[in-house]
Amino acid sequence: MILFVDACVRTHSRTKRLAEALLAKLNEEAVHVALEEISFAVTDEDYLKKRDDLISKGAFGDDMFALARQFAAADTIVIAAPFWDLSFPAKLKQYIEAINVTGVTFEYTPEGIPKGLCNANELYYVMTAGGDYVPWEFGFGYIKALAQNFYGIKNVEIIKAIGLDIVGADVPAIMDEAISNIKLKKEKDS
Repeated sequence: MILFVDACVRTHSRTKRLAEALLAKLNEEAVHVALEEISFAVTDEDYLKKRDDLISKGAFGDDMFALARQFAAADTIVIAAPFWDLSFPAKLKQYIEAINVTGVTFEYTPEGIPKGLCNANELYYVMTAGGDYVPWEFGFGYIKALAQNFYGIKNVEIIKAIGLDIVGADVPAIMDEAISNIKLKKEKDS
């Protein structure tokens, strides 16, 4: 199963257009999770107490962990997140907090090292940016570190189109080039 985590909110999102081109190339049915449609719980003390209690009991069937279970079960993950204010939209951070569940998406070894429990072999991070200043550690780098070091997803790729809002930019050409440059892992390996 392909899991499409959609952090795009604009009707004519360039990031979503790029993600849809990737999904077409993957050519499998995808489960679409539109983050703008999710009302995430406030992470307050009561929420954390409930979460910790459920985790300590191994009660991972609770609805609180539905997104984490879905993420852990996916074979391939596509995250579409525009680059805003040197990072990704806040809804994506809330999603990450919801899926980062000890016992579902990762566990700790006796030495305290995270060990991934996710099924996915590949995660594609799709982003667009208006400018050219795109420090990877604030967006893609963060997602890649979680995927590889917590979730056990070793193959993490970025698909991007940047410089879209620079005066004089040929936006259709930049987008077309980004779409034509989409290469799946299996294509890169052959």
